[in-house]
Amino acid sequence: MSDEPVIVFENVHKSYRNVKAVDGISFDVSPGICFGLLGRNGAGKSTIMRILYRKAERDRLPKSRVSVFGFDPEKDELAIKCRSGVVPQEDNLDEELNVRQNLLIFAKLYGMTRERADARIAELLEFMELREKADAAIRELSGGMKRRLVIVRALLNEPRLLILDEPTTGLDPQVRHTIWDKLRQLKRGGLTIMLTTHYMEEAFQLCDDVLIVESGKAVLRGNPKLLVEHSIEPYVLELTDAKLAPQVLAKLDHGQARVEKSEESVRVYGNAYESLRSVADGLPPGDYHLRPSTLEDVFLKATGRRLDARQ
Repeated sequence: MSDEPVIVFENVHKSYRNVKAVDGISFDVSPGICFGLLGRNGAGKSTIMRILYRKAERDRLPKSRVSVFGFDPEKDELAIKCRSGVVPQEDNLDEELNVRQNLLIFAKLYGMTRERADARIAELLEFMELREKADAAIRELSGGMKRRLVIVRALLNEPRLLILDEPTTGLDPQVRHTIWDKLRQLKRGGLTIMLTTHYMEEAFQLCDDVLIVESGKAVLRGNPKLLVEHSIEPYVLELTDAKLAPQVLAKLDHGQARVEKSEESVRVYGNAYESLRSVADGLPPGDYHLRPSTLEDVFLKATGRRLDARQ
């Protein structure tokens, strides 16, 4: 496997009328890793994805470059598509066809022989635990089955890069964990994966590297486990009843704690578990939660908690 980046995104801008959807973002994706794009709705994630597989064109500016396997999406779209698989947000399957027929159509687009297509389809349906649904109508499938089928479709051409846009939105925990396991297996086999997700736990579980974007700009990047370790206090005391805040704040050593408030809740971040434990003493059991900090806490610290007009 080459050490050259699979994706290079360098000083990229994209404007829609008066809106700057992507504002000078740069990143690269190493081969064989899972790279995650994180951001609230409207932050620029989907626009970045669309630029990569040429559903959108970047603004023409000096010193701006996009490369996928060394190809520019605007000049070598087909070369990139031959080496990539894309799982869009929507399950855009043909409901007039059954499972196998949906896959055979895409196999023909890739120029696969019928013999090779049948073998590859059987292999992938087995891998995604859909073998028994090969002849089922699309409308008979559950949401989780449709999502797994779209991933099968994206893997038909044995891609070197798999692009996933919100791969598990709306799925139940069992299906989500099954898909995570399958993606881990694919990554171990050398596949490079790029995904956008709103599930911080998903990014934490799958990604080797994440980029948090806000208002079209890159605000934080790194390994998710290291971001949790180095970008935020290790513990948080959550109060689900904001009326308890005065009682808690009166006990705090403000030099060793950071407080975030909203109308209905309070979060106290600190470095010492026992210190926060002592602050929580005497609170009603159902009105607080003392826990380790997570990637979601890092994300909210980096992007803020308030909604904006795009949400």
